Amino acid sequence: MTASGLTHTAVLTRREALLFEAGIKLGGVFHQYLGTPVSPRTAPSLAGAIEAAVGLQPFVRSVRVRIDPRRAGPPGRGRFAYHYLTAEMLDVTVELVDGPLTVEARLKYRPELRYPLMSVARVERRPRAHRAP
Repeated sequence: MTASGLTHTAVLTRREALLFEAGIKLGGVFHQYLGTPVSPRTAPSLAGAIEAAVGLQPFVRSVRVRIDPRRAGPPGRGRFAYHYLTAEMLDVTVELVDGPLTVEARLKYRPELRYPLMSVARVERRPRAHRAP
């Protein structure tokens, strides 16, 4: 099934539907995982769990999640020496593929905006192979 063949009320091109899917993946990461307890020791395993979960979804070719707990304020002390995952810590890239179309989108905190911006990094269409007569 193609992204454009999913159940959308509007008629979408394959490109539009795949871009929509990329936004859903990034929005899911942002809204599902913020607030998760994290420390420098657990950040890599949390990133890996997020990558594995997003990677299960349709059209996903690759997911890269980087979590930098140093971008938070000072942690608590003793048994409270951890942070909660915040937007400032996240750098997420997803690559989705549907037939000849590839979309790459990114979620990254932009300090100059003081905002976690989701953006389209790349849209490519593989040329069709020419068949010999």
